[in-house]
Amino acid sequence: MVAEIRADFHLKQKRKSGQAEGEAGLKRKDEKKTRYLPAGDSALVVEFGNEIDEKLNTKVQQLAAKIIEASRTALLSGVGEVIPTFRSLLVTYDPLRTDFEQLKNRLIKMEEELQEEKKTSRRILKIPCCYGGRYGLDLADLMEYTGLSREEIIERHSSACYRIYMMGFLPGFAYLGGLDRKLEMPRLKTPRVKIPAGAVGIGGNQTGVYPIDSPGGWRLIGGTPVDFYNPEREEPILCKAGEFIRFVPITMDDYYDIRHMILRKEYHVEVEEG
Repeated sequence: MVAEIRADFHLKQKRKSGQAEGEAGLKRKDEKKTRYLPAGDSALVVEFGNEIDEKLNTKVQQLAAKIIEASRTALLSGVGEVIPTFRSLLVTYDPLRTDFEQLKNRLIKMEEELQEEKKTSRRILKIPCCYGGRYGLDLADLMEYTGLSREEIIERHSSACYRIYMMGFLPGFAYLGGLDRKLEMPRLKTPRVKIPAGAVGIGGNQTGVYPIDSPGGWRLIGGTPVDFYNPEREEPILCKAGEFIRFVPITMDDYYDIRHMILRKEYHVEVEEG
């Protein structure tokens, strides 16, 4: 009798365990499923996941491109701005021309049409960067924090190819992914009141370029003479999400030479397909 009770108990426990595993599996499946969420009465958020991941970001960029293309035709009416982020997409719309459910159903179909990205050439912007000196005020601190020499930091920082995950914070500010983990360093405890345009910095596990004079707390390691934002250009913003950036070390003399060429409109950023 005791043996039967024990067997019955173990059987119930096994069933409970199996049910819990099944529920956990469904939960994991749901977490991978794209979510369509209302953002007020005139915007919709498409959320692909909850982590910074290149594959997720590729889907964000692909769907954003499809929406923009379709909105220029009769295929998708009422759409306003399309704003991609690391892992999601904000789509604004005119509630007098469409509504959340209509737009959601149309975007679900568009998402289903997305193809697995094939290996294609990447557009890489080669950005000249003068490391240290007056532009790299925190380079010495980064050397002490990481234990790396000046040369090692420059080599590691300039050898990576950084994906632009999204644009934001300031006009022309690119959020870059792909920083060498050995170069990671916390932001300043007290942000600087003013960081000059073109400053190249590291903040946590990210690196980036300040496009305009701005307050900021990133660790400054160098500077570029290239304007990431110039309202007088035909295309004011230099780069866009989905492209890549590689920093190219230059000397102080190179910096001023390039800057003079830019002011005379004789310099163009080198672009590499790779």
